[in-house]
Amino acid sequence: MNDIKKPNILMLLADDMGAWAMGCSGNDDVQTPNLDALAEDGMRFENCFCGSPVCSPARASILTGTIPSAHGVHDWISQGNLPGQKFKGKPVPPQQYIAHLTAYTELLQQGGYTCALSGKWHLGDSMTPQKGFEKWYTIGQGGCWYFRPDIVENGQREVKTEYVTDLITENALHNIDWFSAHPEKPFYLSVHYTAPHSPWGRMQQKPEVWKRYRHTTYDSTPKCPRLHPQITKSAPLGPGPMRKYLLRGYYSAISAMDDGVGRIVERLKEKGLYDNTIIIFTSDNGMSMGHHGLFGKGNATYPPNMFDTSVKIPFIVCYPRAVPRGTVNSGLYSHYDIMSTLIDLLDLKGEVRQKLPGRSFAGLFRGEAETRTGSVVILGEYGISKMIRSSDYKLVLRDERFYNEFYDLRSDPEETRNLFGRPEYADRIAAMRRELEEFLDEYAQPLYRCEGMTITGAGQGMAFTLDKENAFNEDPMYLFPKRAERYIAQQKVQQKPEG
Repeated sequence: MNDIKKPNILMLLADDMGAWAMGCSGNDDVQTPNLDALAEDGMRFENCFCGSPVCSPARASILTGTIPSAHGVHDWISQGNLPGQKFKGKPVPPQQYIAHLTAYTELLQQGGYTCALSGKWHLGDSMTPQKGFEKWYTIGQGGCWYFRPDIVENGQREVKTEYVTDLITENALHNIDWFSAHPEKPFYLSVHYTAPHSPWGRMQQKPEVWKRYRHTTYDSTPKCPRLHPQITKSAPLGPGPMRKYLLRGYYSAISAMDDGVGRIVERLKEKGLYDNTIIIFTSDNGMSMGHHGLFGKGNATYPPNMFDTSVKIPFIVCYPRAVPRGTVNSGLYSHYDIMSTLIDLLDLKGEVRQKLPGRSFAGLFRGEAETRTGSVVILGEYGISKMIRSSDYKLVLRDERFYNEFYDLRSDPEETRNLFGRPEYADRIAAMRRELEEFLDEYAQPLYRCEGMTITGAGQGMAFTLDKENAFNEDPMYLFPKRAERYIAQQKVQQKPEG
C-alpha cells in the first residue's frame, strides 16, 4: 500500500476528442464504460476549455499554464521534432519549443516527484527527455498511423507494427509497476494517447473494436447535410454515407483508448495506489465531426473557428479521498487552471518564469464547494482568431480581412446566429473586447505574439527564437476556395460596427 502523504498524479490526455464524445456526457452512440466509471467515481466538468483549438499550442498551454502569446506555439508543430528535418527547403534542428518557460512537471520533479511520459509529446525534440520527465516514451513525429507508430525510447527511434494505443497503455502499466516497487517517492504519470486523432479508416482500427459499432445508428452527432463554406483539408471528411464510416473509426479509436484507461485504473487498484492518486482525464482540444458542417478542430476552417465543439474539451477529475463522487461541475474552467491548481494543492515552491492566468480549483480537493459565476475570462487563441467566452456570451475577434462573431449562448447554445454588430449587444461586445484586450496585455509576451502573421492551420516549422518571420506554412488549404471567399465577403457586409 502506498502510504506517502503527497498524492500521485495520473494525467490521461486524449487527442482531438470533443467534450460531447463520451457516454457520461450524453452521447448514446460511443462506448466509454471506463471513462464513465471515472466520472461516476469523481467529478465531470461540463464547461472546460482548451488554450487553443489545435494540438501543439493546447499541449504547451496545459504544461506551462499560459497562453500561446506567451509560449510561442501557435500551430501544430510540423518540424523540429527530429534530427534531419527541413522546413521551407532549409534544415531545421530539433527544437524545444517551450524551453523558455517553466512546466509544472519541472516543479513536480523539484518537489520530489518521479515524472514519466507514456505517449505523445509533439512539442519539439522528441528524442530528448525534458521538462522534468525522467522516463520518456513518445512518438517521434508527433502524430502517426495507428499500426505504424515511430516510437522513441531510450534515445532510439523505431517504427513498430503494434497498435499504438496498446503500446502507450503497456508502457504506462510498466511505469505503474515500477512506481509500485519504489514507493518512497510520489509519481506523476502522463499518458498521452494519439486517439482519437485521424486516420479513422477500418484498417487503422482493431477489428474487435470496429465490430462493436456494426449496429450503431450515429444519432448523437449531427447529420451534416452540407459542408461549411470555409472548410479546409485538415481532416478526413464527408457527409452522407462517408459520415458513418468516419464516425465508426472515430468512435472505435475512443473505445480502444477507453479499454486502455480501464487497464490502467485496474492496475492502480491492484497495486494499492488508486485511493492516493489524482486522476485527470482530458483532451488537448475539441473536435467537430459534422457539427457546423465541419470535420476537424480549429483549423477545420480558415480563419480558425472557435466553436464550442473545437474549444470545449472533456474534463474528469477522480480522487476518492476528496473529490465528491458522481458530481457534475457546470462552472467555467480552462486548461490554464491545471498548473495553478497543482502549485496550490501540492505547495510547489520552484520558480515559475511566466505569469500564470489560471485560477486554482484546489479547493475541490479539500472538500470545499466551488461555483464559478459572473464574468470569467475563458480565452481561446489560434492565430488571427481570439475568443473570450462567459457563461452566457461568446466573442470572437479577427482583423479587418475577416469577420467577427458574437453569440448569445442563452438562446443559441449551438452558435447558429452570429449577432456581431447588432446594436442591442453593442455594450456587451465592447465590454468583452476590453476584457480580452486587457487579458492579452497582462499575460502575453511581445516576442511571442503573432499579430500581422499568417497562421492558417498548416503547421509551425520553427520556434520564434529561431526565425519568427518564417515560422509557419501559409497555405490555408480551402476545400471550396470560391465558396469561402463569397461567404467571408457576405459576412463582412452583413456586420455593422458595434455602438
